[in-house]
Amino acid sequence: MKTMTRTLLMLAALMLCDCSSEENEVMAQTMTQKMFITIGGVTKTATMVDNVAMQELVTRLQQAPVTVTLNSSGGFEIWGALGFSLTTSNQQVNAQPGDIVLYNGSNICMFYGSNSWSYTRLGHIDGLSESELRTFLHAGENNISVTLSLLEPIATNQIRGDLNGDGQVNVADVTILINIIIGKES
Repeated sequence: MKTMTRTLLMLAALMLCDCSSEENEVMAQTMTQKMFITIGGVTKTATMVDNVAMQELVTRLQQAPVTVTLNSSGGFEIWGALGFSLTTSNQQVNAQPGDIVLYNGSNICMFYGSNSWSYTRLGHIDGLSESELRTFLHAGENNISVTLSLLEPIATNQIRGDLNGDGQVNVADVTILINIIIGKES
């Protein structure tokens, strides 16, 4: 029993450590179906499509989040340069609100309206109505800072490992973690 307790405590301590590069790599591997999009401090998820362009983007996002500046255009999208190119597999697409596409291999477009053009699909923003998309994507505005990532951003008032939300990491957090591991808490 002592050995098991010691093992659990060591595991809990390791989990509370900020092992950022390894943690990011593991999280990226388990989150390949979702991407996080942050605009103006608000984060939403997007379901990614499985194609070469998205795989290349995921490889970049595994290294670090990508922040781009997008501008409204045509009354149906925000778009701008990624700063790098991705492999295209363009098809005629009837883009709908929430769609995320690659245009000309190096531009990303996020739709709050509809448009038909030759694009490479990248994904779709999850669960927002057209009206909510217009608000989230800052429709009609320019110089919109958009961050793409595989990890959900941590709010500035949150501390990694602070499981009880008291603003510090201490033995109380380790106790909660151990209880979760042994099934006494969820």
